[in-house]
Amino acid sequence: MGNAQKLMLAVVGVFVVGFIMVGSNKEQSKEKKEAAAMIRAIAGMQAMAHQKCPMLIKQHTGSAIRSLVSDTKTNKSTYYTVEWLGEKDDNFKKATCTITSTLGGVSKLVIDGKVIIDKE
Repeated sequence: MGNAQKLMLAVVGVFVVGFIMVGSNKEQSKEKKEAAAMIRAIAGMQAMAHQKCPMLIKQHTGSAIRSLVSDTKTNKSTYYTVEWLGEKDDNFKKATCTITSTLGGVSKLVIDGKVIIDKE
């Protein structure tokens, strides 16, 4: 076998080993798949909460959300709760909105202790 053939065989061997390494790294374990699904679920609920809740709060109070979120709570799989504190000239002091993944939308909205929406 000549040097050129040995060189070509070595290059092919490097490519084969590279493809095997890349292929084996792309396979995800069950735990990694579950973690990725959990992250997607939380991100979806968070996006929905920051889209729908401010609109509902404005609809019921007349004040738009201008402040940052003061608190969040989640169990990282089924619900995401966001709390806003009203500013000095807002028509509310505290608004809490909960998104539940099983309902696919706002399941609870509480403004200044008054329950506006409560879906089970």
